[in-house]
Amino acid sequence: MTENSYICIMQTETHNFEKVADYCNLIGAECQHPLVAVVDSEKTSIEHPRELKARWGVFGLFLKRTKGCTINYGRTSYDYDDQSVVCIGPGQLTHSVSSSDDITPSFRALVFHPDLLYRTSLARKIREYTFFGYDSHEALHLSLHERATIEECFDRIANELSHPIDRYSKNLIVSNIELLLEYCMRYYSRQFTVREVINDGLMARFNDLLDRFFQDPDEYGRGLPNVKYFADKMSLSANYFGDLVKRESGVTAQEYIHRSMLSRAKMLLLDETSNVSQTAYSLGFQYPQHFIRFFKRKTGQTPREYINAN
Repeated sequence: MTENSYICIMQTETHNFEKVADYCNLIGAECQHPLVAVVDSEKTSIEHPRELKARWGVFGLFLKRTKGCTINYGRTSYDYDDQSVVCIGPGQLTHSVSSSDDITPSFRALVFHPDLLYRTSLARKIREYTFFGYDSHEALHLSLHERATIEECFDRIANELSHPIDRYSKNLIVSNIELLLEYCMRYYSRQFTVREVINDGLMARFNDLLDRFFQDPDEYGRGLPNVKYFADKMSLSANYFGDLVKRESGVTAQEYIHRSMLSRAKMLLLDETSNVSQTAYSLGFQYPQHFIRFFKRKTGQTPREYINAN
């Protein structure tokens, strides 16, 4: 989450949200369960800060209600102004501010601890919901119908939390959280399609960055190319960038990078002015033997065998 977020406050200290109660206590929200809470900003006893720096040890999913707080994707502004969702995952450091002092932000939040998922099917699937690693300018923008569905999921979880805890509570709560995340996944998929024109040219820019990475000697000191490096170059989070590449190419961003490295390696190996060691160093490998293992794993041949065969 960056400066363009919708959560508001006037403090600059960094808050540590290691437990669900840490967040609830900050804004005066009732914490009915030690591992999960549904928070409504309009029903809290403390006004939410206009500026909030936080280190998260829990998952957070925020449904924004307030109009007037523009969500930006990089340098581009988008509508669905009061219909957006921002997701935060454990380990993230966030900084969020309101866009106007005249607006009191309104939102609903689902906050849950990773321990809630212990020994559930969602524990095995949670990494599939890559939007927990997105930046706030990559928020999910909802239509009115989609928002109604998300609100219904919030209501289901809140209603379950209002019941006394019994042996069915955990499964019902986790099942409804999983349902909510599945809807978010569906809507993100729709968003990728809607934003196809904006994303158009992504692969061309990616390929251009790959070419420059291998051609510019100044880049060699960076080591092997990785997803985060190219995502940063394109002002995207690694997860969001990876999802876009997978959608456009059919393979993961890391596999796409490996294929590019392999293609360039083959070209260099068949160039009489280059040898195995030089090829390895030009691709970013620190040691030639690491390149040899990489090449054989991808092709079934050592670089020398490939040269002899071709």
